[in-house]
Amino acid sequence: MSEAVKIDAKLVKELREKSGAPMGDCLKALQEAKGDMEDAFVVLRKRGVASAAKKASRSTNEGAVGTYIHAGGKIGVLLELNCESDFVARTDDFQDLLKDVAMHIAAVDPKYVGKDEVTPADIEKEKEVYRAQAAASGKPANIIEKMLEGKMSKYYEEVCLLEQPFIKEASLTIAQLIAQKVAKLGENISVRRFARFKIGESTATFAQAIIAPATEEAAS
Repeated sequence: MSEAVKIDAKLVKELREKSGAPMGDCLKALQEAKGDMEDAFVVLRKRGVASAAKKASRSTNEGAVGTYIHAGGKIGVLLELNCESDFVARTDDFQDLLKDVAMHIAAVDPKYVGKDEVTPADIEKEKEVYRAQAAASGKPANIIEKMLEGKMSKYYEEVCLLEQPFIKEASLTIAQLIAQKVAKLGENISVRRFARFKIGESTATFAQAIIAPATEEAAS
């Protein structure tokens, strides 16, 4: 039976500070990754997503509303971030997440919370544009459809908050950033809605997540 890989306590502490995960989880991830910090971080991210998926059906009727003002008062964001309890909503981790997501919205200007909210009209409009571009290249239909899948994936990344790379750490999407906090805090966390205003623009961005009835009524 092989011995467990010995991990320096400094590495565990460094991974804890980077990921926010519990010390025990950081140690296990480093042992699994044979001491490689980056690989261990990936292990924790995967576990965080899995943990978040298990909690995704649990209702999030608590939370907080946060704001972010940028560029000398030229851009403002109002964001509602939900969780399961008022206790978690008051934690520094939750409040930091609220600020980070609001800041990201100010910088990137997503149009929707997630893919489920993209309107059928917008989806079809984008597909028609991509099909026309692909058809002009003379490629066969089966290749065009594969190209379309890639184009739509990129489109969702451009317009959907949860699909976007986090402005402060591009290796994480916003969904993965939230999943890390879910794993650490032990509660489901979800973006309910946001609004973004910019001085001089005639319209503002308003987005709200579609909440299924089963999710609202799910037991914690």
